[in-house]
Amino acid sequence: MTIRATEHAPAPVAPTTVSVPAGRQSNGFARLITIQKQIPVVQLVLLVVVFLVGVVTLPGFGSPVSIASILILSALAGLASVGQTLVVIIGGFDLSVAGFIVAGALMVTQFAQVTGLSFFTALLLLIPVFLVLGGLTGYICHRFNVHPIIISLAMGSIALGLVRVVSGTAIVGSPPAFLRALTSPIGGTFGIPIPPIVAIWIVVAIAMALFLHRTVAGRKLYATGANPRAAGYSLVRTRWFWVGAFAFSGLCSGLVGVALVAFAGSVDSSLGDPYLFVSLAAVIVGGTVFGGPGDYTRTIVGALVLTTITTVLVGYGLVKADQQIMYGAIILLAMAIYGRDKKLKDRV
Repeated sequence: MTIRATEHAPAPVAPTTVSVPAGRQSNGFARLITIQKQIPVVQLVLLVVVFLVGVVTLPGFGSPVSIASILILSALAGLASVGQTLVVIIGGFDLSVAGFIVAGALMVTQFAQVTGLSFFTALLLLIPVFLVLGGLTGYICHRFNVHPIIISLAMGSIALGLVRVVSGTAIVGSPPAFLRALTSPIGGTFGIPIPPIVAIWIVVAIAMALFLHRTVAGRKLYATGANPRAAGYSLVRTRWFWVGAFAFSGLCSGLVGVALVAFAGSVDSSLGDPYLFVSLAAVIVGGTVFGGPGDYTRTIVGALVLTTITTVLVGYGLVKADQQIMYGAIILLAMAIYGRDKKLKDRV
């Protein structure tokens, strides 16, 4: 009996499908978001696009004098936003900017003339006065848990009122002749064709970067904004950082008033009004949110973006009311984008 081995055909193999996890499909977008958190790519691209549109569509927009003027306006906005950046990082915001700017402009013009003080004496007097008034805002807000919108608005009016008590109710004044070179688009700094106010802005930017990222005080400032209670448990004197941030903001606003009177050539009651929103918009558009994260480098980009957009739109006939609408819309858009991100307190 012969037994034959039977060959069995291999069983059919079902086709296999390779499934891609849903998370991997969004890796590219997630990477873009990660890069945006580190570098304000969207803002930088927008800045380049708007600038190119201005160069192509507006005669003379790309000339050296026009570019210098844009940099001067950006420097004024950026310097007005220095203290505001620190205030936003700790979780507040400063609405006394406009009042301090006008008060600072009056201090070195009308106030100095009425009291017989020299420009430099009035400038030296401005520093401690504005530091105290700004610091008082931070102290009251932290000590009594009052929202900064109330105290900062009041303190801006108080600063302006104190100056006007001495200098008079009329708001007039003109800067010294030598001060006008500070914001001249054809001016230079130590032989380099950079307007002095822009050179000052560069120095301030470097100093701010070193302070925020290379000092213990900078890390404590971030901790204060990220989680005040945890910072307090870590022996961080959060009240002093509130006082210091608002004091610095008041001083910066006053000094910007000095630069603005040099740029405008005279003082009026509305000198600081545009910077009430610009100082806050530059911080938020750059990507610094209330309580962190963020830094002053982003504020610089925000100031450049806002100034360039405004300059181009003014070339197309934009009026002051349109600018205010634009600032409001930009702030809302930026907050809608960055407000969806994790707060710094949720990361530490």
